[in-house]
Parts: sequence; C-alpha cells; structure tokens
Amino acid sequence: MAGKELFRVRVDFIKTVPQAVIDDLLGDLLALKVLNNEEKDSVTEDNHSRANKARSLIDFVIKKGDVASAVMIGQLKIRDASLHTNLGLSSWLPAQTAVSLVSMKEQGLPGSSNLISSTKASQKENIYPVTDQSMKSRMALLITNMKFDNKDLNRAGADKDEENMETLLKSWKYDVVKHRDLSGQEIDKAVKEFSRHVNLPQTDSVFVVIMSHGIMGAVLGVHWKEAEPDMFPIDNIYKHLNTRNCQALLNKPKVIIIQACRGGEKGAVLVSDGPGVTRDRIPPLVCDTEHQASLPGFTDDVMDDALHLAHKEKDFITLLSCTPDTVSCRDPNKGSLLIQFIVEVFKTSAHEDHIEDLFRMVLYRFEDLPLGCRRQMPTKDRCTLTKPFYLFPSH
Repeated sequence: MAGKELFRVRVDFIKTVPQAVIDDLLGDLLALKVLNNEEKDSVTEDNHSRANKARSLIDFVIKKGDVASAVMIGQLKIRDASLHTNLGLSSWLPAQTAVSLVSMKEQGLPGSSNLISSTKASQKENIYPVTDQSMKSRMALLITNMKFDNKDLNRAGADKDEENMETLLKSWKYDVVKHRDLSGQEIDKAVKEFSRHVNLPQTDSVFVVIMSHGIMGAVLGVHWKEAEPDMFPIDNIYKHLNTRNCQALLNKPKVIIIQACRGGEKGAVLVSDGPGVTRDRIPPLVCDTEHQASLPGFTDDVMDDALHLAHKEKDFITLLSCTPDTVSCRDPNKGSLLIQFIVEVFKTSAHEDHIEDLFRMVLYRFEDLPLGCRRQMPTKDRCTLTKPFYLFPSH
C-alpha cells in the first residue's frame, strides 16, 4: 500500500529532497486538501532546516494513510521524476486522477470521525479465527486510575484516555468492563474476576488496558505512599490469564496495553542533529511516575488420550508505554501520547494490518517527536502470538 511504500523511502526522502520540491509539494497537497493551512504552516514555520521540513511533511502524509500517501507519490513524480525514480517509488496516478476530497473522507482520513471500512484481512489465511458469533462475545477490561489519596499524584487528562480507549474498543464490538481509581489489590481482584467472565469461552480475543502511575514492573494503586507502597505487579496479568488459570482463553489473542511509567529516567540522550527543536516548543507534558510455577512434569510415556500439554503462556502481546526505567508522557488536556497515537493508528489501519504491525506503527509515531529530553519510546513485550491477529473493524 502507498503508506507503507512512502514509509519505506522516508529516510532517503528526508536526506535528498530539494527545498524547491518541498515547497511545490506543500502547495500541491494544500490545493488538493490533503493538508490544511495549519499543517502546511507547521511544516514551514516550525522547522528551520530543509531536512526537518522534509521529515515533517512526509510524516504528516504517512499519518493520513494510503490515499494521502498515493497523492504525494503521484505529485512527487510530477515535480521531480528523477527523485521519484531514485527512491524506487511505484507509478501511482497523478493526484488529480487519484483522489478527491470526498473519497478521502469516505476512507476515514483525519477529518472524518469514521473508522475505515474494509474486509481485506478476511482474505488472509492462517490467522487467529474471528467469526460473527465470537465478535458478539468480545470482552475488554479497562482500568484507569485518576485520583489518588495524594492529590499531587492525580492524573489530569486520564479521563480523556479512558474515553478514547472505551470508544475505540466498543467500535470493534468489545464489551468493556470499566473500573476507576483502584488500589493495587483491587486491580488484582478485577483482573481475576475478568478471567472468569462468562463470555470468555465464546470470545475470540480480549484486551486488558491499565492506566496509572507506575514503577518498574508494577502500576500504582490510588493509596500509594512512599512508606506504604500500594501497587499491582504487571506479571499478575499473565498469571491470571494464562492457560493454567484461564483455559477459556486458550489459543486466543490477549492484548495488554499499559500506560504507566517504568521508572524515573528521561528517555533520551543528547545527540547532534542540527537546529530545529528549541526548548520553547516542548509541549506542556507530565509523566506517569512517582518523585511461575511450571506445568506438571508429564513424561514421554503418558498414554491417556484425555491428557495433552498446552503452553502455559501463549497468544499474548503487550504494549508498554515506555522502555525500562523511563517515564511516559501525558498531556493534561488531550491525554497520554500513547493512547492518542493508538487511536490515530488503529482508526486508519486496523482494517488491513494485524496487531503487531499496528503496534509497530504506534512506535514509529514516537520516533521523531520534538520532546527534547522528554523523549519516550513504547515497547512491545512478551509477544507469544503464533499467527497474525486482525481486529476486523468492519466484520
């Protein structure tokens, strides 16, 4: 698809595109309503170097999806055929015949609140099975800690995260079990109760989303104090939902999303990359941190046909909001960066990409954020999916 093709040449485009071609493309994409005036001005006014302008331009377009990317590729061929060839791009039609504003909105580009509707994933083989019946029993657990006993730990913007995740999950037909402001012990109880939900034998998958402050290996409960730690070990999610303790989810994808810090270190080191990012452009962000028993040893000569071994932990995939020992960022008005980017990526790409690729696209969104020392990089963890898992948003 055009978005993936543009992403493939992103680095070379940034390195080689001339300033004059950037200016031409900005004018073309504005006229064709791929970019609006605010986005065009952001590219030209917020970036001082040619490379930063090129990076901002291509990232804006990739984020908008395949139709916008096809338009840019077509216009690049018109404006600089030599560069188009050197980048190894396909011969997409010129923008005038490739797309109209109406068709872009129909396909769910930013500016439209609709999810992209497609069933391309249904044409793929050897994937986790999804049926009409299983979608009717889909279940998700959403836990959001907003208000703490120590009011200094209250998480402004967390209500927006909760709203965004609940809306997204419901759009995929997940019945959302929602909790707010739990202690560590109450989080553990909620996950245990979820593992026994009556719908799990019929569901095709589950989501577990937990959002709070955090430290390495745990999320904090609302009663957290330095002298009296209140926390929930993240490892307990896997224990409660694994094959031994939750056979209803055997061979079914279990998607875990944790929005919480994993320590207090900054997620960046200083490197030289030219001018462009200044301290006054760093947005007002805050962070979400505070100042297995084995299966029974069956031998090879077991003959009982009623017994079989199953992997204790399988079919999990986890997205943590940051790398070990670092903080994750949250906008007090818009919510956390992780949840914002999950919503953007999944709305535009869940119709054709499986969960691992979707998570990779979310990671990519963090690659060049102008956050200075507040840089953040989410982490995929404990992935034991054996097949692609597609959400089938239009199934």
